[in-house]
Amino acid sequence: MSHNFFSHFIRMPFFLRLLFIAIFVLLTFGLFAYLLEPETFTTLFDGIWWAIITASTVGYGDFVPKTILGKIIGILLILLGVGFVSSYFVTLASSTVKQQNDYIEGKIMFKGKDHKMIIGWNERSKTIIEKLLHSGKSGLIVLIDQTLQSNPFSDYHVHFIKGRANSDQILKKANIYNAKKVLITADQSKDELQADMDTILTLLAIKGLNPTVYTVAEILTSEQAVNALRAGADELIKTNLITSTVMTSCLHSSEKVDALMMLLEQFNGSRFVFQSPTAFIGKNFIETNEKLLKDGSLLFGVKRGGETIINPPHPFILKENDILLVISATS
Repeated sequence: MSHNFFSHFIRMPFFLRLLFIAIFVLLTFGLFAYLLEPETFTTLFDGIWWAIITASTVGYGDFVPKTILGKIIGILLILLGVGFVSSYFVTLASSTVKQQNDYIEGKIMFKGKDHKMIIGWNERSKTIIEKLLHSGKSGLIVLIDQTLQSNPFSDYHVHFIKGRANSDQILKKANIYNAKKVLITADQSKDELQADMDTILTLLAIKGLNPTVYTVAEILTSEQAVNALRAGADELIKTNLITSTVMTSCLHSSEKVDALMMLLEQFNGSRFVFQSPTAFIGKNFIETNEKLLKDGSLLFGVKRGGETIINPPHPFILKENDILLVISATS
Protein backbone atom coordinates (compact mmCIF):
# COMPACT_ATOMS: atom_id res chain seq x y z
CA MET A 1 0.00 0.00 0.00
CA SER A 2 2.76 2.42 0.99
CA HIS A 3 4.73 1.40 -2.11
CA ASN A 4 1.75 2.26 -4.38
CA PHE A 5 1.31 5.61 -2.64
CA PHE A 6 5.00 6.40 -3.05
CA SER A 7 4.89 5.42 -6.75
CA HIS A 8 1.90 7.68 -7.40
CA PHE A 9 3.56 10.47 -5.43
CA ILE A 10 6.79 10.27 -7.46
CA ARG A 11 4.84 10.45 -10.76
CA MET A 12 3.04 13.63 -9.71
CA PRO A 13 4.13 16.98 -11.20
CA PHE A 14 6.93 18.54 -9.17
CA PHE A 15 4.89 21.55 -8.01
CA LEU A 16 2.14 19.22 -6.71
CA ARG A 17 4.69 17.20 -4.73
CA LEU A 18 6.04 20.43 -3.24
CA LEU A 19 2.51 21.52 -2.34
CA PHE A 20 1.75 18.28 -0.50
CA ILE A 21 5.08 18.39 1.34
CA ALA A 22 4.50 22.04 2.34
CA ILE A 23 0.98 21.23 3.60
CA PHE A 24 2.30 18.23 5.52
CA VAL A 25 5.05 20.35 7.13
CA LEU A 26 2.62 23.12 8.11
CA LEU A 27 0.08 20.68 9.59
CA THR A 28 2.80 18.84 11.49
CA PHE A 29 4.32 21.98 13.03
CA GLY A 30 0.86 23.36 13.78
CA LEU A 31 0.05 20.13 15.64
CA PHE A 32 3.33 20.28 17.58
CA ALA A 33 2.67 23.88 18.58
CA TYR A 34 -0.82 22.97 19.78
CA LEU A 35 0.42 19.98 21.79
CA LEU A 36 3.46 21.73 23.30
CA GLU A 37 1.80 25.04 24.20
CA PRO A 38 -1.95 24.47 24.68
CA GLU A 39 -2.22 27.69 26.69
CA THR A 40 -0.90 29.80 23.79
CA PHE A 41 -2.50 27.78 21.02
CA THR A 42 -5.90 26.91 22.49
CA THR A 43 -7.11 25.09 19.36
CA LEU A 44 -5.46 23.01 16.65
CA PHE A 45 -6.52 25.64 14.11
CA ASP A 46 -4.55 28.29 16.06
CA GLY A 47 -1.45 26.14 15.81
CA ILE A 48 -1.89 25.61 12.05
CA TRP A 49 -2.64 29.32 11.56
CA TRP A 50 0.61 30.23 13.37
CA ALA A 51 2.57 27.72 11.25
CA ILE A 52 1.19 29.14 7.98
CA ILE A 53 1.80 32.77 8.98
CA THR A 54 5.33 31.96 10.18
CA ALA A 55 6.30 29.88 7.14
CA SER A 56 4.96 32.53 4.76
CA THR A 57 7.13 35.15 6.57
CA VAL A 58 4.07 37.36 7.16
CA GLY A 59 4.45 37.26 10.94
CA TYR A 60 1.33 38.94 12.35
CA GLY A 61 2.54 38.30 15.92
CA ASP A 62 -0.92 37.31 17.19
CA PHE A 63 0.49 33.96 18.35
CA VAL A 64 4.03 33.67 19.81
CA PRO A 65 5.57 30.59 21.43
CA LYS A 66 6.36 31.17 25.12
CA THR A 67 8.42 28.12 26.01
CA ILE A 68 11.93 27.23 24.89
CA LEU A 69 10.66 24.06 23.19
CA GLY A 70 7.98 26.06 21.41
CA LYS A 71 10.58 28.55 20.17
CA ILE A 72 12.77 25.69 18.93
CA ILE A 73 9.76 24.41 16.97
CA GLY A 74 9.40 27.93 15.55
CA ILE A 75 13.06 28.00 14.50
CA LEU A 76 12.77 24.62 12.80
CA LEU A 77 9.59 25.76 11.06
CA ILE A 78 11.37 28.84 9.71
CA LEU A 79 14.37 26.81 8.52
CA LEU A 80 12.31 24.00 7.00
CA GLY A 81 8.83 25.32 6.23
CA VAL A 82 9.83 28.62 4.63
CA GLY A 83 12.00 26.71 2.16
CA PHE A 84 9.18 24.41 1.06
CA VAL A 85 6.55 27.16 0.89
CA SER A 86 8.84 29.53 -1.02
CA SER A 87 9.92 26.73 -3.36
CA TYR A 88 6.29 25.88 -4.05
CA PHE A 89 5.36 29.42 -5.06
CA VAL A 90 8.51 29.84 -7.14
CA THR A 91 7.84 26.52 -8.89
CA LEU A 92 4.19 27.41 -9.45
CA ALA A 93 5.14 30.77 -10.98
CA SER A 94 7.80 29.13 -13.17
CA SER A 95 5.34 26.45 -14.29
CA THR A 96 2.75 29.10 -15.20
CA VAL A 97 5.29 31.09 -17.22
CA LYS A 98 6.53 27.92 -18.95
CA GLN A 99 2.96 26.90 -19.78
CA GLN A 100 2.30 30.31 -21.30
CA ASN A 101 5.55 30.22 -23.29
CA ASP A 102 4.80 26.70 -24.52
CA TYR A 103 1.35 27.87 -25.67
CA ILE A 104 2.80 30.82 -27.58
CA GLU A 105 5.54 28.65 -29.10
CA GLY A 106 3.04 26.04 -30.33
CA LYS A 107 3.91 23.19 -27.98
CA ILE A 108 0.54 22.78 -26.27
CA MET A 109 -2.06 20.29 -27.53
CA PHE A 110 -5.33 21.69 -28.81
CA LYS A 111 -8.32 20.15 -26.98
CA GLY A 112 -11.24 21.86 -28.74
CA LYS A 113 -13.42 20.41 -31.47
CA ASP A 114 -15.24 21.44 -34.67
CA HIS A 115 -12.28 23.66 -35.47
CA LYS A 116 -10.78 24.76 -38.78
CA MET A 117 -7.19 23.71 -39.42
CA ILE A 118 -4.99 25.87 -41.65
CA ILE A 119 -1.67 24.35 -42.63
CA GLY A 120 1.24 26.57 -43.66
CA TRP A 121 2.07 30.17 -42.80
CA ASN A 122 2.19 32.61 -45.71
CA GLU A 123 0.37 35.72 -46.92
CA ARG A 124 -2.60 33.65 -48.07
CA SER A 125 -3.13 31.90 -44.75
CA LYS A 126 -2.54 35.17 -42.92
CA THR A 127 -5.22 36.92 -44.97
CA ILE A 128 -7.63 33.98 -44.57
CA ILE A 129 -7.29 33.95 -40.78
CA GLU A 130 -7.62 37.73 -40.55
CA LYS A 131 -10.82 37.65 -42.62
CA LEU A 132 -12.24 34.81 -40.54
CA LEU A 133 -11.52 36.70 -37.33
CA HIS A 134 -12.94 39.92 -38.76
CA SER A 135 -16.16 38.16 -39.78
CA GLY A 136 -16.85 37.26 -36.16
CA LYS A 137 -17.87 33.74 -37.22
CA SER A 138 -14.43 32.16 -37.34
CA GLY A 139 -14.96 29.63 -34.58
CA LEU A 140 -11.76 28.00 -33.37
CA ILE A 141 -8.77 27.95 -35.73
CA VAL A 142 -5.65 25.81 -35.48
CA LEU A 143 -2.62 27.02 -37.43
CA ILE A 144 0.11 24.44 -38.13
CA ASP A 145 3.52 25.56 -39.36
CA GLN A 146 7.12 24.53 -38.75
CA THR A 147 8.81 27.84 -39.64
CA LEU A 148 7.06 30.12 -37.13
CA GLN A 149 8.69 30.62 -33.74
CA SER A 150 5.52 31.80 -32.01
CA ASN A 151 1.80 32.37 -32.56
CA PRO A 152 1.43 35.33 -34.95
CA PHE A 153 -2.03 36.10 -33.54
CA SER A 154 -2.94 37.23 -30.05
CA ASP A 155 -6.61 36.34 -30.57
CA TYR A 156 -7.63 33.39 -28.40
CA HIS A 157 -9.57 31.90 -31.35
CA VAL A 158 -6.25 30.99 -33.02
CA HIS A 159 -4.25 28.11 -31.54
CA PHE A 160 -0.76 27.60 -32.96
CA ILE A 161 0.93 24.21 -33.32
CA LYS A 162 4.58 24.18 -34.38
CA GLY A 163 5.69 21.26 -36.52
CA ARG A 164 5.28 19.39 -39.81
CA ALA A 165 1.65 18.77 -40.74
CA ASN A 166 2.48 15.39 -42.31
CA SER A 167 3.50 14.08 -38.89
CA ASP A 168 0.92 12.01 -37.02
CA GLN A 169 2.16 13.43 -33.72
CA ILE A 170 1.57 17.03 -34.83
CA LEU A 171 -1.84 16.22 -36.34
CA LYS A 172 -2.91 14.49 -33.13
CA LYS A 173 -1.66 17.51 -31.15
CA ALA A 174 -3.94 19.64 -33.37
CA ASN A 175 -6.81 17.22 -32.57
CA ILE A 176 -7.36 16.16 -36.17
CA TYR A 177 -9.98 13.63 -35.01
CA ASN A 178 -12.44 16.40 -34.12
CA ALA A 179 -11.54 18.91 -36.83
CA LYS A 180 -14.32 20.26 -39.04
CA LYS A 181 -12.32 21.41 -42.07
CA VAL A 182 -8.69 21.47 -43.14
CA LEU A 183 -7.06 23.90 -45.56
CA ILE A 184 -3.61 22.98 -46.86
CA THR A 185 -1.72 25.89 -48.42
CA ALA A 186 1.18 25.25 -50.78
CA ASP A 187 4.69 26.14 -49.67
CA GLN A 188 5.71 28.49 -52.45
CA SER A 189 9.25 28.79 -51.10
CA LYS A 190 9.85 25.33 -52.55
CA ASP A 191 9.88 24.00 -56.10
CA GLU A 192 6.28 23.71 -57.33
CA LEU A 193 6.47 19.93 -57.77
CA GLN A 194 8.05 19.49 -54.33
CA ALA A 195 5.42 21.75 -52.77
CA ASP A 196 2.64 19.66 -54.32
CA MET A 197 4.29 16.44 -53.15
CA ASP A 198 4.39 17.83 -49.59
CA THR A 199 0.71 18.75 -49.89
CA ILE A 200 -0.19 15.23 -51.07
CA LEU A 201 1.86 13.67 -48.25
CA THR A 202 0.02 15.88 -45.75
CA LEU A 203 -3.31 14.83 -47.29
CA LEU A 204 -2.42 11.17 -46.86
CA ALA A 205 -1.49 11.73 -43.21
CA ILE A 206 -4.72 13.65 -42.51
CA LYS A 207 -7.01 11.18 -44.24
CA GLY A 208 -5.21 8.30 -42.56
CA LEU A 209 -6.16 9.68 -39.15
CA ASN A 210 -9.56 11.15 -40.02
CA PRO A 211 -10.97 9.93 -43.36
CA THR A 212 -14.18 11.97 -43.01
CA VAL A 213 -12.71 15.42 -42.40
CA TYR A 214 -13.35 17.88 -45.27
CA THR A 215 -10.03 18.89 -46.83
CA VAL A 216 -9.22 21.72 -49.22
CA ALA A 217 -5.79 21.58 -50.85
CA GLU A 218 -3.88 24.21 -52.81
CA ILE A 219 -2.15 22.65 -55.84
CA LEU A 220 0.41 24.45 -57.98
CA THR A 221 0.95 21.96 -60.85
CA SER A 222 -1.94 20.63 -62.90
CA GLU A 223 -0.40 17.16 -63.27
CA GLN A 224 -0.54 16.63 -59.50
CA ALA A 225 -4.23 17.52 -59.21
CA VAL A 226 -5.29 13.92 -59.90
CA ASN A 227 -2.87 12.61 -57.28
CA ALA A 228 -4.22 15.09 -54.73
CA LEU A 229 -7.74 13.81 -55.36
CA ARG A 230 -6.51 10.24 -55.03
CA ALA A 231 -4.93 11.20 -51.71
CA GLY A 232 -8.36 12.22 -50.46
CA ALA A 233 -8.72 15.94 -51.18
CA ASP A 234 -12.38 16.96 -51.19
CA GLU A 235 -11.67 20.20 -53.02
CA LEU A 236 -8.70 21.60 -54.94
CA ILE A 237 -7.58 25.18 -55.38
CA LYS A 238 -5.41 25.48 -58.49
CA THR A 239 -3.64 28.71 -57.61
CA ASN A 240 -1.44 28.95 -60.67
CA LEU A 241 -4.36 28.31 -63.01
CA ILE A 242 -6.44 31.05 -61.39
CA THR A 243 -3.50 33.48 -61.40
CA SER A 244 -2.65 32.71 -65.01
CA THR A 245 -6.25 33.29 -66.09
CA VAL A 246 -6.35 36.70 -64.43
CA MET A 247 -2.96 37.67 -65.87
CA THR A 248 -4.00 36.58 -69.36
CA SER A 249 -7.15 38.71 -69.10
CA CYS A 250 -5.05 41.66 -68.02
CA LEU A 251 -2.64 41.23 -70.97
CA HIS A 252 -5.42 41.26 -73.59
CA SER A 253 -6.25 44.89 -73.06
CA SER A 254 -5.41 47.70 -70.68
CA GLU A 255 -9.14 48.44 -70.43
CA LYS A 256 -9.80 44.99 -69.00
CA VAL A 257 -7.47 45.69 -66.10
CA ASP A 258 -9.67 48.59 -65.01
CA ALA A 259 -12.80 46.52 -65.51
CA LEU A 260 -11.35 43.66 -63.48
CA MET A 261 -10.34 45.98 -60.65
CA MET A 262 -13.79 47.56 -60.61
CA LEU A 263 -15.38 44.10 -60.40
CA LEU A 264 -13.13 43.09 -57.51
CA GLU A 265 -13.96 46.31 -55.68
CA GLN A 266 -17.64 45.48 -55.91
CA PHE A 267 -16.99 42.29 -53.95
CA ASN A 268 -15.93 44.34 -50.95
CA GLY A 269 -18.59 43.77 -48.28
CA SER A 270 -20.19 40.90 -50.18
CA ARG A 271 -20.06 37.16 -49.77
CA PHE A 272 -20.26 34.07 -51.95
CA VAL A 273 -23.23 31.78 -51.30
CA PHE A 274 -24.02 28.24 -52.43
CA GLN A 275 -27.78 28.27 -52.86
CA SER A 276 -30.30 25.53 -53.58
CA PRO A 277 -32.32 25.99 -56.81
CA THR A 278 -35.54 24.65 -55.24
CA ALA A 279 -37.62 27.71 -56.13
CA PHE A 280 -36.13 27.94 -59.63
CA ILE A 281 -36.16 24.36 -60.95
CA GLY A 282 -37.21 24.35 -64.61
CA LYS A 283 -36.45 28.08 -65.05
CA ASN A 284 -33.59 29.34 -67.18
CA PHE A 285 -30.44 31.01 -65.89
CA ILE A 286 -31.32 34.56 -67.03
CA GLU A 287 -34.82 34.45 -65.55
CA THR A 288 -33.47 33.18 -62.23
CA ASN A 289 -30.78 35.86 -62.16
CA GLU A 290 -33.37 38.60 -62.75
CA LYS A 291 -35.40 37.41 -59.76
CA LEU A 292 -32.32 37.21 -57.55
CA LEU A 293 -31.23 40.70 -58.59
CA LYS A 294 -34.47 42.08 -57.16
CA ASP A 295 -33.33 40.76 -53.77
CA GLY A 296 -29.89 42.32 -54.14
CA SER A 297 -28.13 39.08 -55.12
CA LEU A 298 -26.17 38.22 -58.26
CA LEU A 299 -26.20 34.76 -59.87
CA PHE A 300 -22.92 34.24 -61.69
CA GLY A 301 -22.72 30.49 -62.19
CA VAL A 302 -24.04 27.00 -61.55
CA LYS A 303 -22.31 23.93 -60.15
CA ARG A 304 -23.69 20.82 -61.85
CA GLY A 305 -22.13 17.56 -60.68
CA GLY A 306 -18.37 17.89 -60.96
CA GLU A 307 -18.60 20.81 -63.42
CA THR A 308 -18.75 24.50 -62.54
CA ILE A 309 -20.36 26.63 -65.25
CA ILE A 310 -19.84 30.39 -65.10
CA ASN A 311 -22.44 32.51 -66.96
CA PRO A 312 -23.82 29.55 -68.98
CA PRO A 313 -25.16 30.20 -72.51
CA HIS A 314 -28.87 30.84 -73.01
CA PRO A 315 -31.08 28.89 -72.65
CA PHE A 316 -29.68 27.10 -69.60
CA ILE A 317 -32.43 25.32 -67.62
CA LEU A 318 -31.84 24.71 -63.91
CA LYS A 319 -32.18 21.18 -62.58
CA GLU A 320 -32.95 19.79 -59.14
CA ASN A 321 -29.39 18.83 -58.13
CA ASP A 322 -27.79 22.05 -59.37
CA ILE A 323 -26.08 24.42 -56.93
CA LEU A 324 -26.41 28.14 -57.58
CA LEU A 325 -23.30 30.29 -57.18
CA VAL A 326 -24.54 33.59 -55.82
CA ILE A 327 -22.96 36.79 -54.57
CA SER A 328 -25.21 38.09 -51.82
CA ALA A 329 -24.74 41.42 -50.04
CA THR A 330 -24.01 41.02 -46.35
CA SER A 331 -26.51 42.36 -43.86
